[in-house]
Amino acid sequence: MSNIPSSLTPFFQEYCLDDLNIRDSAWTIIQRTLRYGNRVELNWLFSVYPRQEIKDWVQDWGKQALPEPYLTFWQLVLDLPVLISPKPVAPFLITRQ
Repeated sequence: MSNIPSSLTPFFQEYCLDDLNIRDSAWTIIQRTLRYGNRVELNWLFSVYPRQEIKDWVQDWGKQALPEPYLTFWQLVLDLPVLISPKPVAPFLITRQ
């Protein structure tokens, strides 16, 4: 049985919480809790996983797994470099005269 707070159940709809192992499913648990967790759930996350493990996860996977503004928020909170990707620029039309 997992010790994942039952309040996080809606964010693990494709899983049975009782089957998730805190160690084996760390990637998924960290990702879902950082994105959807409230203050109580985030306190739980930081009590289960060392801050450095969460920091490493954000550094390694945050860009792929956390949309903005979550990524920037966690980079700031965890004192990581904030990598702001440039906004795409619409191509301009060059015409000949």
